[in-house]
Amino acid sequence: MGTIGAFFDFDRTLIDVESPRLGIRYLWEHGLVSLTYVLKVMAANLFYQRHLLSDEAMTRVLISFYRGRPLALFEVGAQDYYHQVLWPHLAPNIVHRLREHQAAGHVTVLISAGLKYLLEPVAEDLGFDHLLCTDLEVGPSGILTGRTKGPVCSERHKRGLAAKLADALGMDLKGSSAYGDHHADIPLLELVGRPHVVEPTDRLRKVAAERGWPILTYR
Repeated sequence: MGTIGAFFDFDRTLIDVESPRLGIRYLWEHGLVSLTYVLKVMAANLFYQRHLLSDEAMTRVLISFYRGRPLALFEVGAQDYYHQVLWPHLAPNIVHRLREHQAAGHVTVLISAGLKYLLEPVAEDLGFDHLLCTDLEVGPSGILTGRTKGPVCSERHKRGLAAKLADALGMDLKGSSAYGDHHADIPLLELVGRPHVVEPTDRLRKVAAERGWPILTYR
């Protein structure tokens, strides 16, 4: 037997909300985001909620905010943002699952379409062994381009990154677990022998019921 892994999605899995919603509210309250951008995100979200816009496409709309801004501006406040804004939304039941995997000596992986600078404090605080996520492309002099460095860590790309890490670690995927909330997580969930869904979308709930995947709640 190889190493046993446990892969955890972030938004609406490890935390009980969509982190971009918290982020946009935070930026708006601090006068860092324009009304035009907020309206653009709201319009895109209408299509996303109706499954007419992919996870990847929605992420690209969200990260357009960063174009022309220095990465250092966001990195310096990432720790405070985690403790003040994200930490209160950690889902107790899913964190408990994480602790069980850690106690069993499993390799734990935080895997998300979320951004690296935002998720590094989460992974560090909760003791994850690995972080797989979306990274922002940095141009000359540390200025962000508004694009990603590599693919958005979602759907088939999320599965691909997980599979690559599993192969590098000699992981026993049949004995490994994964946790996700969205039907975009299905490729990742299918990769392991022990998939779990957390407060799932209707589409994922249907798949979970058909395949006998456990359905978990936040608390």
